[in-house]
Formats: sequence, structure tokens, C-alpha cells
Amino acid sequence: MTTKTTPESPLPIRTVLQMVGGWIGKLGTVWVEGQITDLSARGGTVFLTLRDPVANVSARVTAPRGVYEAAVPRPADGARVVVHVKPDFWVNRGSFAFTALEIRPVGVGELLARLERLRQLLAAEGLFNADRKRRLPFLPGTVGLICGRDSAAERDVLENSRRRWPAVRFTVEEVAVQGPYAVGEVTEALRKLDADSSVDVIVIARGGGSLEDLLPFSDETLVRAVAGCRTPVVSAIGHEQDSPLLDLVADVRASTPTDAAKKVVPDVGEQLTLVRQLRDRGRRVLGGWLDREMSWLTSARSRPSLADPVRELERRAEQVDALRERARRSLSGSLDRAEDSMTHLRARLVSLSPAATLERGYAIVQDLSGDVVRLAKDVPPGALLTIRLTDDRLTVRAEPRDAEPPERP
Repeated sequence: MTTKTTPESPLPIRTVLQMVGGWIGKLGTVWVEGQITDLSARGGTVFLTLRDPVANVSARVTAPRGVYEAAVPRPADGARVVVHVKPDFWVNRGSFAFTALEIRPVGVGELLARLERLRQLLAAEGLFNADRKRRLPFLPGTVGLICGRDSAAERDVLENSRRRWPAVRFTVEEVAVQGPYAVGEVTEALRKLDADSSVDVIVIARGGGSLEDLLPFSDETLVRAVAGCRTPVVSAIGHEQDSPLLDLVADVRASTPTDAAKKVVPDVGEQLTLVRQLRDRGRRVLGGWLDREMSWLTSARSRPSLADPVRELERRAEQVDALRERARRSLSGSLDRAEDSMTHLRARLVSLSPAATLERGYAIVQDLSGDVVRLAKDVPPGALLTIRLTDDRLTVRAEPRDAEPPERP
């Protein structure tokens, strides 16, 4: 502010407001984008609020009825628009607003392009990664349901879930599911249910709609809130052909609210059938095992050693007796043969002994040292010799070889 003011010399409020109006007037015209809320018409003027779809920021806009009706299609609450505006400041009231000079609805093609850019941004941050997905509990104690007020989606989820598992409990948060307040209400309900420790899974359900109707479920604020939840989230928005960004960030996507009930709550009939099948299978497996064991036991009991154990002991005793008798005979025969061999050997030794030789008429000549004399030339003349006979011994003197033998008397 170029004008100097002091407590002693203040400016009148009208002067300050005129200065503010002059500064705002210097902005000129500008194109802005936002979402229409609080749409109303009085006389020849249409009043609306232009809300920023990402930040909690809004501004009032007035439009001549002709400017508003010139937009094709004619914008309604919740519509995305691009508006050529001129800022106005009313000095008398000290209020600010925009005056619309032209309104252009954002086309479907442009919306899809913006959604694709947002999808790529969030995907690059990893919010859609499969490893972030959490498994749903098999049987949730309490299911949190976010849906429209008195909506068909709510009835589909509740009725189908209770038909599948009558004891299932729900905590229902009814919110706006389209229009300018949808993002805020759905996000607040999501945070409330996520903070409730008794809620095991959260279902966000809506019964389909146009691209513009489903825009809140592609809102960046809501998508990031779902990504930050500790409780598994199921997206059940619209039908098979609808695919808001909520489907990509949720832990499980259901094609319809009815499909969400099937994914979240098990069917009690199917589970009972599965229990019966598993029980029958277990009975068959156990029965087969018992039959095999009984067959083995019967076979084992039919063996001779178990059927008549005394007879088996007697048979073994007979085998021992037979082996003992066989060993006795074998040993006795070996002893007899050894005895005969010793008798023959003894007789042979006796026949070859010196005594036996003497009994046959032979004599043994020995010198005085006891050595046997075998050759006459080995005896020196005059040597004394001992001659052993059968019953006695003789001592003789050896004569020279050339001496005459004594005459016989």
C-alpha cells in the first residue's frame, strides 16, 4: 500500500474498499476450471459456486441467464466446467465474486485425458502395485459399507451378504455418491470406518452411472485416502464397464455391489458342503488306512509263528535235536577214523622198530660210543664192538681183514 496510514490519520473504509476494487479490476479476464455446486437462478441471473476438485477451495460466480443457457449441454450440479470470468468487487458490501462471460462444459474426451494423466501419476508413485494389495478376511466380523442414502447398492450388498451368511454384521455409512459433496463425505466415512477396530473390511458401493457421475471415485483425494487405509477396501462402483481410479487402488475390485457381497462374505451353504466333502474325504482316507492295517494284521496273525507259537517252538526243538544228533554222529565218526589211523600208524612204527628187526634174526653192531656200525671199513682193527641180539648183548674185538678166521671146533 502506497498510502501512509497511522492510528492518528486512518483511511475511511470506503477508500480502502475502493482501492481493493481497483487492484482486483486490474486482473482482467481469466479462464478458470472447477466443479459447479450450489447452482440456483433468480430472475435473469444464475448463481453458482465453482469448487476446486482437488483442494478445499471455492469461489462464488454469477452468470447472466443467457450465458448459462448458451452452454451445451447445460451445466448442472457436479459438472466440470471451464469458465471465462471477470473478477468483481462490490465496494458497498465488501464482497468478491466472479462474473461469467462464457461457460464451457468439460467434454468427455478431456475428462478421460485428465483421468489418464492422474492415473499415470498415481501409478508412478506405486499406489496401484499388486504387492500393496491385502487379502480379505475369510469371515469378517463386521463389514463397513459406504453407499448412497437409501440406495439400491446398499440393498444389494446387505441382502446378498445376509443371504450368504445370515450372522454377518454391517456398519453402514450413507453419504453422497455424486455431486460436489461426494468426495468429502466418502473420504470422511472411509476414515471413520478405518479407525474402527471392529471393522474388518470396507466396501465402497454405488450402482453405476455416467462418467461425470462417477468422477468423485476418481478424485485424487479419495484415491490417496484409500491407499492409506489399514483396513482392506473393496471397490464396487458401477458395472463391469465402469472403471474409476478407485478400482485400481482398492485391494479388491467387484464388478457390482452384488459381486462385492460374494467376494466379502462366504456362502454358508457352500461352506457346509465343503465341510461335508472334506469330512467324507477324511472318512474315506481313514477307512482305507484302517482296512490296510487290518489286512496286514490279519496276514501277520495267520503266520505259523503267531497262529501256533507252541508248534513253532516244538519244530525248532526238533531241529535242534536233529542237529545235535548229526553233530554227535559226525564227531563219533571222526574219532573212530582217527583211532583206526593211529592203530595203523602204531603197527607201522612197531614193524619198523629195532626190536622188530632183531626178532627177525638181525643184529645191531655199535661201537663204544653207541654209534651204529654200518661198514666194516669204518671199524679200526682191535676196536671193541657191541652186538645187540634179541635177548642179549655181546662184546667182541674187531680183527684185521687179512687175518684168518678161527676154525670151527
